[in-house]
Amino acid sequence: MESNNRIVQIEDEGPSQKWIHSTDTSVVPPAEQFDFYRSWNSDLGDVTLLRDKYTAFAARQTVWQLGSLALLALEYSGNAYHRRWRSKKHPIFDHWVLSIPLTNPLGGGPSQLGKLRWHCLGAPYEAEGKDDGTLALILPRDFAFTQPFDLKLRPEMEGMIVDYIHLLYRSLPQRTERDVDHIAGATASLLAACIIPSRNQLVEAEGPINSVIMARAKRLIAVKLAERDLSPEMLCRELNVSRSRLYRIFEPAGGISNYIRHQRLLRTKELLADHNNTRSISSIAEEWGFLDPSTYSRTFRREFGVTPKEARETSSGKPDQNNGFSLNSILTKTATPHEFLSHVR
Repeated sequence: MESNNRIVQIEDEGPSQKWIHSTDTSVVPPAEQFDFYRSWNSDLGDVTLLRDKYTAFAARQTVWQLGSLALLALEYSGNAYHRRWRSKKHPIFDHWVLSIPLTNPLGGGPSQLGKLRWHCLGAPYEAEGKDDGTLALILPRDFAFTQPFDLKLRPEMEGMIVDYIHLLYRSLPQRTERDVDHIAGATASLLAACIIPSRNQLVEAEGPINSVIMARAKRLIAVKLAERDLSPEMLCRELNVSRSRLYRIFEPAGGISNYIRHQRLLRTKELLADHNNTRSISSIAEEWGFLDPSTYSRTFRREFGVTPKEARETSSGKPDQNNGFSLNSILTKTATPHEFLSHVR
């Protein structure tokens, strides 16, 4: 008899549910299942098994895209595979991940919630686990922009965050895409109440103003990203701010020019990973403002650890078994403007 101690399997309710993405290793032969599982989130980190390879690797992943957030649920079907997670040597993303391990009791019953863990995808991180599942809330890093790699949570609020993430997971199957904005806003408000203010916020009034400027700048960058005249000078004119202030606001991202370049590189990387896009690498690069192929190749490799050609070859060698689902594409979208900043300042 099937007990209710497993992570509930969520099925997409038709083509209109574009905010829900599910995938399962059962769609590939048993011998290929672990490699298929590793490919799901390969842009976030590397997973290795800490014992001999299994004959099969049963796993299912569901991701709900909630505006600039994403909730991820992983189920390992009660097998408790012993795994090691290690962050990427050359990280692409710098989102925050708040995760909760789930354990299925031997005698059945609801899954037991483990202790809250959190880390930044842009910082070195390694962890081991042999839980039966994981819930993870993924957030754009700059909702706590003044705390580069150290998200400080109020200790007394950690239990509340665990309960809220679990409640969110249990409630989302009954929600529709119309509820997304409300859920994202409520989640941002709750997390804002759980964060210890950074010591860098010495001038309280400056924080909210900078938050608004940053959100406006990101929105403008997203709209004009493919335009050749997009530059710090143009942004300063449009936003009516000084170059030095705009740089200070984006300093944790390496400055405004570095932020723009990173966003353009992400767009080219996404196009190179598209199996249906047969355009030349130089053509894709030129579309996003990289006019010199050699400079583009060096910049791409410095950012992602591989050349554009290697990125395309790696992607073209993988079967399209994920039905168009990619957590990489979701996180790329969550890097666009959002409302977190107005909540935490």
